[in-house]
Amino acid sequence: MSLKVKITEDMKAAMRARDAPRLSAIRLLLAAVKQKEVDERIELSDTDVVSIIDKMMKQRRESITQYEAGNRRDLADAEKFEITVLQAYMPQALSEAEVAAEIAAAMQATGAKAMPDMGKVMAVLKPRLAGKADMGKVSVLVKAKLAG
Repeated sequence: MSLKVKITEDMKAAMRARDAPRLSAIRLLLAAVKQKEVDERIELSDTDVVSIIDKMMKQRRESITQYEAGNRRDLADAEKFEITVLQAYMPQALSEAEVAAEIAAAMQATGAKAMPDMGKVMAVLKPRLAGKADMGKVSVLVKAKLAG
């Protein structure tokens, strides 16, 4: 079952259960997916859907930071709930050892030895690790490997 179909089925289940907060979060996700499909006139793959979910989760985290700074606990809690709904559609996160192994394999495949090669390594890692690891942290790890 494709990820898009699973999300649609979960939306129907939330409608039947009259779970308004969950339904709202799923509808936002489906709207973002449909928008991307219409804009680019393509059928999105599971990888594309995962990248949309990742982007939406990143937006929610930024909003939570702002809401907590503004002392709006109610809005921050709503965003945290949406993150938990979105997280259910993300692939299983890789362990630190698995990420390190992917970095080592990418460095070997590209022949990376120094900092100027970082772009090559990240270009190989991005499709492999999308949705499975925080790319910001991966970037820091790659930088440390290339610098040291």
